Order: sequence, then structure tokens, then C-alpha cells
Amino acid sequence: MNMRFLLKGFEVELFTGSFTGKNVGVAASVTEDLSEFVIEPDQRNLEFITSPERQYSVLREALLSPRRKLRKWLAQRNLTILPGSTLSLGNSNYFERSDPLNPYHELIENTYGTDVVTSSVHINLGIEDSSILFAALRLIRCESALFLALSASSPFLDGRSTGVHSQRWIQFPKTPKQVPLFVNHDHYVSWFKTQLDKGIMWNERHFWSSVRPNGDRRPHDLNRLEIRICDLITDCDLLLAVTALIELRILTLIHGVEQLDPLEVSNLNVNELALLSDLNDIAAAKTSIDSTLNHWVDGKSIKCRDWIEELLESVSPLAMEMDMIETLKPIQHVLNNGNQAIQWLDRYSHGESIEALIQQSISSMEQEESTTHQDIS
Repeated sequence: MNMRFLLKGFEVELFTGSFTGKNVGVAASVTEDLSEFVIEPDQRNLEFITSPERQYSVLREALLSPRRKLRKWLAQRNLTILPGSTLSLGNSNYFERSDPLNPYHELIENTYGTDVVTSSVHINLGIEDSSILFAALRLIRCESALFLALSASSPFLDGRSTGVHSQRWIQFPKTPKQVPLFVNHDHYVSWFKTQLDKGIMWNERHFWSSVRPNGDRRPHDLNRLEIRICDLITDCDLLLAVTALIELRILTLIHGVEQLDPLEVSNLNVNELALLSDLNDIAAAKTSIDSTLNHWVDGKSIKCRDWIEELLESVSPLAMEMDMIETLKPIQHVLNNGNQAIQWLDRYSHGESIEALIQQSISSMEQEESTTHQDIS
């Protein structure tokens, strides 16, 4: 196919806290000293953004370097980076403002409360051709449940098990509540302006969906696809594997839009596809890779694990051509051994405390950063 890698970047949200696993908010102080981090409305978490890159080897270091800097800053205050995408041992009964004078933060707190106090990773892939961008948007939205299933890491909240694998996606206020499957750029622009005119969306940033088009001047100037559904993936190799699977799907789409664009292939209409995708996302949030979903091609039920296996098989020839087989391997490990949420819940069911699970994962994150740094040196 002679494909070229897409530009890729990440927006990574992280929780901070004590080595016991308790959330401690220090985002405002961090951003005063570390310029690569930005605050979120609640100061118990913060965010860093990587620069667009094509090569996975470069992306790995781009993901780990800010974590090392943050960890060093936190260690001087006897604090650390916390795994998971919800306030696992925190207190969701109150909002801890990072900027008390910010009116936008006040609006978020008053409207949503701590439902928005989560951490995640947003995966951005550069696509400048409008027709390809919206075809990719349709495809990845119809398959977004699979990427949530692989990433699920939020089964706990306020020191208890919630009964789901991604409490983050269950509680996070998707806005607007109903988003169509956009047929083209004009459809998107028209819909976007309607949401603003009706006050459903407050501004261009207030579009919180599983997947969205993005760019420097939304909704007009667009140059990338942003996948927002994934929980925080602390294992960088798994994050890169999920990204690689998405990229390979998009590259395959570019090679033959008529074979992968849901508008061209599915037996369902656009309204049915939008509803199916939303229901799949919720099903994946509840039981992740153990869930039963409905396929966008024909609406028939399919096991999440089987669907992911199908995707891996479908991209295998291109992955071999682009030397990405090794990059994809962590996905098979998740299918065999479970994602973060499943592993945590299994150990929790055998008597381990949430505190012990979080503390062990803190050590695993630190070890990944330390080992990688030594290897590169």
C-alpha cells in the first residue's frame, strides 16, 4: 500500500496524591513550576499535551518524559502520580477548584459537579482531507467501544467498587447528549452552530463526545481526529498499541473508503448507527472486553473480544508491511489477561484492598518510567 504514518499526539490527564493512594490537589502549584502542564477545573488532576509525531519510538518518550518531571516535583512534597480514571480513594462529594476566579471553571462546577473530575487520554491523529476525516470519524465512532474496553481502568470511586469497569465513562456528562453520525463537513458545521445557538454547547470546547473532529478554528478549520473515550492508560506500550490499531484502521480506510465507511457499508441508517454506537459505549463501560456489543455493519450481536480479534486480523497485513506487529502485541495481552479494571477487580474479589491495588500500580508506573530512562541512557 505504501502508507505513511499519520501525525499523532496525546492529551494526558493525571491525578496526583499521596503514596497511600489518596487524592491530593496541587495542580495550581505544579503549573507554576512546570510549563508543560495545565490545570483542570478541579486541582486534583492536571494535563500535559505531546507534540505531534509520526514515529512510535518518539511518542513513547514523549509520554514518559512529562511523567518523570512531574514525579520528581511531587516526590519533593511526598506525593506521587495516581493510576485510574476516577477518584478511587478520593472524595467526590466536593469540588476542589484549581482557579477560584475562573468563571468557566465555576460554570463547570455548578453544572456538573465532580462528574467531570476524571482522568483520561485523548488520542489525536492528523487528517487534513475533510472527506477522509469525516469517514474516519464515522468508522472510529462506530468502533469506539472497543478502545474503551481495552483501556478501562476506573472500577473504583470513593473507596468502593462501583460494579462497572469504566466508572469514568458512566458518570462523565457527554455533551450534547445526542450526537449524529455526521455525513460530511457541512452537516457538522450546521449542527455545531445549532448547538451553540441553543446554548446546549457553551463554546467550541464544550463538545464532549467519544470521538470528535478537531482543529485550530472549529468547526471550520479541522485537521485531526480526536478519540476521547479512553480511560487513562498508564502502560505506555498499551497506549501505543491502541493508537496503532486505530491508525491502521484509518490507513486501511484511506486506501479504500468504500470498504470501511459505515455510510457505504452498513445495513443501518445514520440514526441507527449513532444509537448503536452510544449503546455499545455504555456496554463497554460496564464490562469492557467481556461485554456483548452490536456490530455496525449489520447490527448483530458480537462479543467484544471477538470483535477486537477481528480488527487485529484485518490490520495484520498492513501492520506487517509497516513493521507494527510488535507494537500491537500488548492488545493481545489484554485479551488474554484482562485490562487494568479487570485485573484490579479480580484481585479485589480475592481480598486485596483498593488501597493496596492503587499502591502497587503506583510502583508499576514509577518502574516503567525508571526502566525506560535507564535503557535510553
